[in-house]
Amino acid sequence: MSEPKVVYESPSTLIINKPSGLLTHPRNEHDKRESVASWLAKNYPGAVWAHRLDKDTSGILLIAKTPEALAYYRELFHDRKIQKQYIALVYGTMKNETGIIDAPLFKFGTRQSMRPPREGNTLERAALTEYKVVKQFDDYAIMEVRPKTGRTHQIRIHLRSIGHPIVCDPIYAEKSRVCPVELGRLFLHAQKLIFTTPEGQAMTLEADLPPELENFLKTL
Repeated sequence: MSEPKVVYESPSTLIINKPSGLLTHPRNEHDKRESVASWLAKNYPGAVWAHRLDKDTSGILLIAKTPEALAYYRELFHDRKIQKQYIALVYGTMKNETGIIDAPLFKFGTRQSMRPPREGNTLERAALTEYKVVKQFDDYAIMEVRPKTGRTHQIRIHLRSIGHPIVCDPIYAEKSRVCPVELGRLFLHAQKLIFTTPEGQAMTLEADLPPELENFLKTL
């Protein structure tokens, strides 16, 4: 598996480009799979991710190298002062070129849904996602997606809720949706991150689409 690539580094901050298939952190102490956490332990002891990406999502990930930086970035995320932009390829023809999905997610156990379960303890959390269609193909649409909150699987659940799940999503796309063999991975990429470092430097960092995503788009 490919290792993360360092995009930016300062005394407080590390920005990496995470490859698809790499966990941000293991599920539990018995999970011995490679992860960003294990990579950090080897290369940047003491550094901790300030947010997370799904295993199959590639792209920009913000790492805090000090406890003070971690507290700072967590506050920025809480106050929605960090802007995130993703690129997603979804199934179908979009009716609207832009839109806002404002729908809470219900967390129960390790899963989240837009529908609360009938039984058990749940936690309802606000979730807001903006999107813009970049290009419409015959059977797919490429989109810029900006989550304003950071719920687990938020983009994937929200896009599924409007009838356009992400291509090759093994959890939220219906079984009738074909995952193209030549793609073979979730088409979701964390493209851009806009924030201010603890040192006061305004940053806009981007990660190009991985070759497998670029190559698939060329076939459409």
